[in-house]
Amino acid sequence: MTEAGDGPLVLCCHGFPELAYSWRHQITALADAGYHAVAPDQRGYGASSRPEQVAAYDIEHLTGDVLGIFDAFGVERAFVVGHDWGANVAWHTALRAPERVAGVVGMSVPFLPRPAAPPTQLLRMIFADVWFYILYFQAPGVAEADLGRDPSTTLRRLMCATSGGGAPVADPAVLVRDGQGMVARLPEPDRLPNWLSEADLSRYARAFSVTGFRGPLNWYRNIDRNWELTELLAEAKITVPALFVTGEHDVVRMMSPDSVMDGWVTDLRRTVIVEGAGHWVQQERPDVVNSALVAFLDSVNAD
Repeated sequence: MTEAGDGPLVLCCHGFPELAYSWRHQITALADAGYHAVAPDQRGYGASSRPEQVAAYDIEHLTGDVLGIFDAFGVERAFVVGHDWGANVAWHTALRAPERVAGVVGMSVPFLPRPAAPPTQLLRMIFADVWFYILYFQAPGVAEADLGRDPSTTLRRLMCATSGGGAPVADPAVLVRDGQGMVARLPEPDRLPNWLSEADLSRYARAFSVTGFRGPLNWYRNIDRNWELTELLAEAKITVPALFVTGEHDVVRMMSPDSVMDGWVTDLRRTVIVEGAGHWVQQERPDVVNSALVAFLDSVNAD
């Protein structure tokens, strides 16, 4: 766990496949702005615990981890900031326990209202004729062997392909059902983007070389279970102060535009679309993200 500063607690939840390290540009900025910034390696990642059971990675466990960290620091209410899968955790913590969330920030992934049917059922209908990564991730053992064969190659290709200046993963060739795994579908970049150094990549690769990808992939294997567990929250809305940040070229915007939140996030203070950024927005453009993040936190504290 990485932390710095004193003041109101701001818990930063990373996404897939990342680490607490992905918040390296935010921790100091938040501390300098008067906040107690905390970024853990999430369940299944890095230095965190890695339960074997798939069900140990469902949304109740993941939001329970967030509330458990609040308790460990002795605070009743705190801010939750999340990117990618971490955004889903942040939104659902605000949904599950609004009395404990001072404000919520989602990056890349907007709040997604509960669908009418299990997610994998819907995805199999939508992607009936093409390869799709979330469905590929469902069978235990397959994706972890593919992604874990050479973590450095996996992470380099994935991060570069979905960066603001990377090769477009929307290329139809990526989705052809040809028996290939995920890594083979991603292009080998000519060079790393300017936001990702060789030292950064090595930091990630070393961690995943030790832990593998099973824990992180188990988050995806709970999407139907999460659907079942959130039935009683189907009509619930996010009522705490909220901010949404995404990259202009984030591939998630093609699948889940921020308009899906309309009417569901009742105190959405601002949506920030970061020019030129891709999926890894807080790493790609920390200057813009930090400015928006601190302004939001300050505005909520001023209420």
